[in-house]
Amino acid sequence: MTLKNSIHNSGSRPGYKTREVWWVSIGRNVGFEEDGKGKFYNRPVLILRGFSKEFFLGIPLSHTSNRGKYYHDFIMNGKVSVALLSQMRAFDTLRLISKCGMISIQDFNNIKKKCITIINDEPINKKS
Repeated sequence: MTLKNSIHNSGSRPGYKTREVWWVSIGRNVGFEEDGKGKFYNRPVLILRGFSKEFFLGIPLSHTSNRGKYYHDFIMNGKVSVALLSQMRAFDTLRLISKCGMISIQDFNNIKKKCITIINDEPINKKS
């Protein structure tokens, strides 16, 4: 059975809340997408917005420090984490593995503001 089928058939949908950080089986990347790590392609993901008990908008995290409008550094569990804002995407809650923390309200609000700015900015590859 493939990993995707295993996740799909698990039927396990844990409860979650915004601001929480979870280990999520995000899968293998295509092109410039952020990759999961290890056998199950896991990565910590910040839950930005819940849509239902089955679906949420999340932002993958990294420990590699970057600068620019598509990144936000913050401290969680005594370590620097980096929200990869350009990688935000929708996830099914079947991908949730385990909760690993929660970010501060201040950092969460700053991340939301940056996401809104990114969405409202003119696209880089604007077609005429």
